[in-house]
Amino acid sequence: MKQYINYFVKGLAVGIANIIPGVSGGTIALITGIFERLINAIKSFDLKAARLLFKGEWKAFVQKTDFYFLLTLFAGVGVAIVALARLFDFLFHNYPVYIWAYFFGLVLSSVYYVGKTVEKWKPSTIISFVVGTAFAIAISLINPATANDNALYLFLCGIVAICSMILPGLSGSFVLILMGNYQLIAIDAINNRDLSIIIPVGIGAVVGLIAFSHVLSWVFKRYKDQTIAMLTGFILGSLGILWPWKEPEYLTNAAGDFIMKHGEKVIARYSVILPQHMNLEVYAGIGFMILGIISIVVVEQMAQTKSADE
Repeated sequence: MKQYINYFVKGLAVGIANIIPGVSGGTIALITGIFERLINAIKSFDLKAARLLFKGEWKAFVQKTDFYFLLTLFAGVGVAIVALARLFDFLFHNYPVYIWAYFFGLVLSSVYYVGKTVEKWKPSTIISFVVGTAFAIAISLINPATANDNALYLFLCGIVAICSMILPGLSGSFVLILMGNYQLIAIDAINNRDLSIIIPVGIGAVVGLIAFSHVLSWVFKRYKDQTIAMLTGFILGSLGILWPWKEPEYLTNAAGDFIMKHGEKVIARYSVILPQHMNLEVYAGIGFMILGIISIVVVEQMAQTKSADE
C-alpha cells in the first residue's frame, strides 16, 4: 500500500506539471524516477496484451502491462488536473495578466532547456529549428489560437497533448494553448464536467498513449536531434500566443452583432499590445515572468541531479 501511495503522489506531481504550460510531465516523471517504467508500461499495451485481456487472463494481463502502477499513477494525475483546473479558472477570470506572464516565463525558459538537449547542431538540425520556428509563427499570425469544440479536433487534441506529456521537455498543456483549446479542455470542461468535450479528448489520449508512444519512440531513436530542434523552434515561434498583454477581438455576424455562447461573447483572436503605462500590474507581470523562468530552472536542476544520481 505504501508503494502505491508513493505512485499516487508522483502522479499528482505529473498531473500538476501537465496542466501548467511550459512544465513537462515527462520531466517530472524523470525527476521522480518513474519515466522509464512509465514508457515501458505504455509500450506493453500491444496485441499480446489485448489477447490476454479478451481471454480473461487478468493476472497475466496485469503483470504484462504493469496495470496497477499505471492505474495508481494516472489516478494521481487525474486528481491533480481536476483540483488545479478550479484554481486556474479563478486566476484566468481575476488575474489574467499575471497567469499569462507566469506561463510566458515558463515557456521562454523552456526554449533554452529543450534546445540544449540537441547533441549536435548541424545543417539538418538548424533547418529543423528554422522550420519549426517559421511554422509556429505562421500559425499564430494566420490562424491565432481559438477554441474549437469539434469532436474530431478534440480527439486530435487528446492525441497530441498526451504524446507531449510523455516527452521530457515538452509541455502537453502548452501544445493545447497552441491548438487553441487549453482553457476549453483543461479548465472549462473539467470544472463543468462537460462529457461532450472530455470523452473525445479522453479517447484521443488513450489512442495516443498506446499507438503513438511507439511512433514517437521510433522517431526519437532515429532523428532525435532534428526532432528536438524542430520542437525548440516551435516553442520559440509560439511565444507571442502567451504574451500577457493582449486585447480580445470578438466574433460578429453579418449584421455586425456579437456572437454569444453561454451568455458570453465568443473570442475570435487576441491582439498583442504593449503596456501603455508602467504601473503596478506591469511590474507584477514582469515579476511573474521572472518567477516562471526560475520555476523551470529549478525543475531542470532537479532533473539533472536525478540523472547524475542514477
